[in-house]
Amino acid sequence: MQKKQVNVGNVTLGGGKIAVQSMTTEKTSDVEKSVAQILRLEEAGCDIVRVAVLDEEDARAISAVKQRIGIPLVADIHFSARLAVKAVEAGADKLRVNPGNIGGERELALVADCLKAHRVPVRVGANTGSIEPHFLQKYGRSAEALVLSALENVRIFEKYGVEDIVVSVKASDVPLTVRAYEKLAAETDHPLHVGVTEAGTERMGVIKSSVGIGALLLGGIGDTIRVSLTSDPVKEVEAAHGILRACGLETDYVEVVSCPTCGRCRYDCMGLAEKVNERVRGVRKRGKIAVMGCVVNGPGEAKDADLGIAGGEEYCVIFCGAERERVAAEDAERVFFARLEEFLRK
Repeated sequence: MQKKQVNVGNVTLGGGKIAVQSMTTEKTSDVEKSVAQILRLEEAGCDIVRVAVLDEEDARAISAVKQRIGIPLVADIHFSARLAVKAVEAGADKLRVNPGNIGGERELALVADCLKAHRVPVRVGANTGSIEPHFLQKYGRSAEALVLSALENVRIFEKYGVEDIVVSVKASDVPLTVRAYEKLAAETDHPLHVGVTEAGTERMGVIKSSVGIGALLLGGIGDTIRVSLTSDPVKEVEAAHGILRACGLETDYVEVVSCPTCGRCRYDCMGLAEKVNERVRGVRKRGKIAVMGCVVNGPGEAKDADLGIAGGEEYCVIFCGAERERVAAEDAERVFFARLEEFLRK
């Protein structure tokens, strides 16, 4: 179905480009630490940042934080419609509320009036820890319960005139998350915020998020993503861009492909691949660099690369399209990096 579009500050959700989100780990009322962390997230490529609002101090701090950052700010609210109103009044670009813990229709109506007055969108974010009790009792912790819980609250906001709505239905269980979003996507035209909640520490969290978010994006589901990691939030942003690139949804970067190596490899392919990755990190240029372990079939496997290298014990082959350059092994890294710099300058 045709997707609605929602503007969060200067970022449009539902317009085709997938926005990357993360969330700060500092107390929002500590303005200096919050701003410093958000600026790091901006540098890493974060499009939208979310902050927790636990009390009035946090809500008031939103105004000061916004003055010093360049990306839209979302206020994350639980349990208090009053704090939601204060956060919007302080300048939040978007509100996130959780069905099942913000209160009943009366409280949501209060929030709705504030959202309309300030023309601020809202994300209705359901997860398995905050399913509406009557749906939980009837369906248990299921895709049906998640979707029905979210959509019930969406309809309340719509009833009170709020049109700019984003929806999410997250679980820490990857198959459950995917089923819930597939069901949700079939039943609403609001933009979808996609993620696997409580995914875990960095290694397993990235794996679970890549499987869940990647599966949904490849199926055309999702307008903005957040990778949830028990780690530095900058790593969330890096992982999110990695997922978008793997799904073919982000192309303005230099891709580095490298083989897993085998017993034929007779040079430091792994070390070179790491150095190349580090050199092109953050480069905004479309390209493909290949670091292959041997000359048996390395050039053939990476023939579509803009620049590549395949190694042998005595010599390496540097290739660019149909061109081949045979270089002594001891000179290969130096020559290859010179060719890489030439490519990056083009």
